[in-house]
Amino acid sequence: MSRPGFLLSAWPWRSAAYLLTGALTGAVTLVVIVTVAVVCGALAIVLVGLPLLVVVALGGIPAARVERRRMRLVDRDPLSGGHRTPSAPGLRPWLTTRLREQATWRELGYALLFAGLLWPVDALALTVALLCPLSMAATPLLMATVGDGREAKVLKQWTVTTWPTAFGVAVLGLLLAALGAYLLGVTAGARAGLARLLIAPREGDLGSTAVELARSRVRLVDAFEAERRRIERDLHDGAQQRLVALTMALGLARLDAPPGPLAEQLTRAHAEAGKALAELRELIHGIHPQVLTDYGLPAAISDAADRCVVPVDVDLALPGRPARAIESAVYFVVCEALANVAKHSGAGRAQVSGGHREGRLFLEVRDDGRGGADPTAGSGLTGLADRVSVLDGRLALTSPPGGPTLLRVEFPCEVPKAADRCA
Repeated sequence: MSRPGFLLSAWPWRSAAYLLTGALTGAVTLVVIVTVAVVCGALAIVLVGLPLLVVVALGGIPAARVERRRMRLVDRDPLSGGHRTPSAPGLRPWLTTRLREQATWRELGYALLFAGLLWPVDALALTVALLCPLSMAATPLLMATVGDGREAKVLKQWTVTTWPTAFGVAVLGLLLAALGAYLLGVTAGARAGLARLLIAPREGDLGSTAVELARSRVRLVDAFEAERRRIERDLHDGAQQRLVALTMALGLARLDAPPGPLAEQLTRAHAEAGKALAELRELIHGIHPQVLTDYGLPAAISDAADRCVVPVDVDLALPGRPARAIESAVYFVVCEALANVAKHSGAGRAQVSGGHREGRLFLEVRDDGRGGADPTAGSGLTGLADRVSVLDGRLALTSPPGGPTLLRVEFPCEVPKAADRCA
């Protein structure tokens, strides 16, 4: 409003639209609340109206939703709702969650205040700041049409009988309209600020929402890891065993077949089956390695280091085994980091080290390559960061041009000692 071009901008009209829709919406809200309250009071005698009181309690939710949409006219900062997601689908969990939330009762209080007091203020401000000045500015037009050029009523209070007076009132109306534009802006801004104060999410609501999101994220991670292990187990116990049996059968048939075209075809089929078996084993190992399930993280990382084309030194000491989700995430982070070292670093040697200290599992992957790792260059670092952040971990990368490159990840977790785990 302090800018010189405020009067010529769209903000006065947006403020007028906000107040106009507020007056209309408030009147409708008042009628609905009074009607529902009267119906509930009349039916409460036969105990039928008591469940309808829940509708009254939840009446603030649609009113607050409409207010959030209306606030977009005068507020550039969108306002989100502070409601939590029900723990289960269905009407009853939804009602239970809504009735226990503070946001529901704050929105009900706002709806009652809106229906009883705020919308008349909107209508009064709109009348004084816009309708009255525009009516004064239209005095010459009214005098020429309705008054037959002889007289005109100004705000139905004063009579104008001369043209100079009519044009003077019109000029005064335009000046008052300019002042009214600022009054509209002040009123709309104050109304939007009061609405934001009443229906904006509180820190407690945001905290509970964040806790629920964290819990749901952990559940998704656990479900994802369980599904990975199930797929690995089905492939290992099903398709791999059948392919092994097929390879053995082709090998026996090749030995028994007489020399000739049939033996050559069996030889090629036996070789293709062997390649398919090797690819399936690599696929199973990439989904969830059996060595990680059977022997834990140090053995799995040592196995990954042995399969890397760059020599890798492993120095990982853990008192026990962390949670399965953490264990799997650390393993795949190391595998992805070693793959990046082999593809992009040009390193001659790499090192994987880590341990557990003060409730955090930390791991470092270091190489003596050229450095200059860029997360936007498609090196997989963005995927590593996403995998770590899902479990509330932290990832730090140091890779100056010319090297060396150091990747450090940390996960908050407790690692029980082996004796405790056995107990």
